[in-house]
Amino acid sequence: MTSNARELAQIPSTPSGRRNLIINGAKQIFQRSTSATGVTTDIYAAPDRWKTRVFSTAEFTISQSTDVPSGQGFGSSCKWDCTTANASPSSTTFLIYEQRIEGQDLQRLAYGTSSAKSLTASFWVKSNKTGAYTVGLYSPDGSRHIESSYTISSANTWEKKTITFAGDTGGTINDDNGEGMRIWFHLGAGSNWSSGTHATTWSAYSQGDVLVDNQVNLSDSTSNEWYITGVQLEVGSVATEFEQRSFGEELALCQRYYEEYTFPANFRMMDTTDGYAQIVVYYKVEKRASATMTTTYSSDPTNAVNIQWTGGFAGLDTNGGNHYLQNFTADAEL
Repeated sequence: MTSNARELAQIPSTPSGRRNLIINGAKQIFQRSTSATGVTTDIYAAPDRWKTRVFSTAEFTISQSTDVPSGQGFGSSCKWDCTTANASPSSTTFLIYEQRIEGQDLQRLAYGTSSAKSLTASFWVKSNKTGAYTVGLYSPDGSRHIESSYTISSANTWEKKTITFAGDTGGTINDDNGEGMRIWFHLGAGSNWSSGTHATTWSAYSQGDVLVDNQVNLSDSTSNEWYITGVQLEVGSVATEFEQRSFGEELALCQRYYEEYTFPANFRMMDTTDGYAQIVVYYKVEKRASATMTTTYSSDPTNAVNIQWTGGFAGLDTNGGNHYLQNFTADAEL
């Protein structure tokens, strides 16, 4: 083998460096819980970074599943399970599974210029409900969107889907820590979402232009299930092999938006002589923005006060007596 041939043989078949704009695409991280039941609203539930949006009389259980495509290197998937059906949705109904991405992480796309870059989405999906589904991108800074569709052809069979979205030469994405883009998967909706023309090119957002014709309604039977894993969104028009990050790296990426801290068993917070007690716990990972803090006590002091500042948390108890801290959460999701 010549020297040039050896050098070419050492070049990886996929580009090096971080390619996937999606966090927790392989459904590894479930800090909140591995299962959320009776979901009927907008909520971050089960897999980290993924928002479940249910506006319907239907109910779903969103959970971690070990059902994955064989031989692809995935350990878990996210499962939607319809537990209360709605076979005749009203015009305003919707079922959406989405991830929101910070604008400052999207500047490489050069939106709003003639050099705007395309994005390719790839993912593995499975359902008993065959037919047409909608997946798209929405950019809130310019209130613009582009939609596409994919078809589940075989019931209860893992299928890989790949979709390329053109770059948006007419849009803008602010260079900040706010939401710059979301990728959303539509699992059913009422007529308000399909009253116009399916927006297959970037255009001003119109709700009526979102859904593909004959969009599946995942809520029409309690037999319905939908699984997804291996979600990747990358620059360019080619879907490369899924970018496998270590569990620790994926967890840290998720903790920028949400983290939990569990205190050691029987961690006691005792009042001092002046009636105050204080404990400081620093974030494991710096948050995207000022976080909403929630603290759990083994007893609930009526005068407890929770104070948060950049990088840490303080709990002050002015009620008197001893109280045992259990955990706190810090939420800075988009």
